[in-house]
Amino acid sequence: MDVPVYNMQGAEVGTFTINEADLGGVVNPLLIKQAYVRYHANLRQGSARTRNRHAVHGSTRKMYKQKGTGRARHGNKKAVQLRGGGHAHAKTRTREAFRQDMPKKMRRKANRNALLAKLVDQEVKVIDSLEMSKPETRGFVAFLRALKIDRRALVALSADRTKSGNARLSARNIDDVTLCRSDQLTCFEMLNHRYLIIARDDLQAWLEGPSSQINKSARTSPMGRKGEGS
Repeated sequence: MDVPVYNMQGAEVGTFTINEADLGGVVNPLLIKQAYVRYHANLRQGSARTRNRHAVHGSTRKMYKQKGTGRARHGNKKAVQLRGGGHAHAKTRTREAFRQDMPKKMRRKANRNALLAKLVDQEVKVIDSLEMSKPETRGFVAFLRALKIDRRALVALSADRTKSGNARLSARNIDDVTLCRSDQLTCFEMLNHRYLIIARDDLQAWLEGPSSQINKSARTSPMGRKGEGS
């Protein structure tokens, strides 16, 4: 598969060849969904709390006298049936565990297969270089317009701050643009955005890095530090 490569002005300057077999050959929706649900579930903190009437901050003064008003009997305003009051069945448990596990090789296959799905839909914009001479939000917006980006976009930047520092400062406040490190690209981030924007060298490094170990070599001779590229 030949993917067009663009420059910062939006002009096509070449192509980047990707072997579809290295990304799974065909899109596997079930595998991608399993990995997506796993990444989503692992973001949950499980620390939701609600307050009962004793934990709600406020006065304990009786609202009005007990008899003679013709109205229902009430104590203070923290009763569960009143607005701003406590919850009748408050969540008080310490922490819930929503974490799901998935073998490393499976989630790496899912990440690569998600990239294949984006490539098939022509939603990956490969750039020859994402370096900017100075931080300039206006310049990055013009760059997105030149690429005809009209939906949410995920911009994968190099982990090297000297290369991606200005681009990171330029894009961090733009609506519908999310930044991530290119070596931490996952199917969850890719599928949450319509477009993926990544530099050619960063994409090549991701394809040949730890994410490429989807067989026994991931255990016998792992690349990078422990947990990288998962």
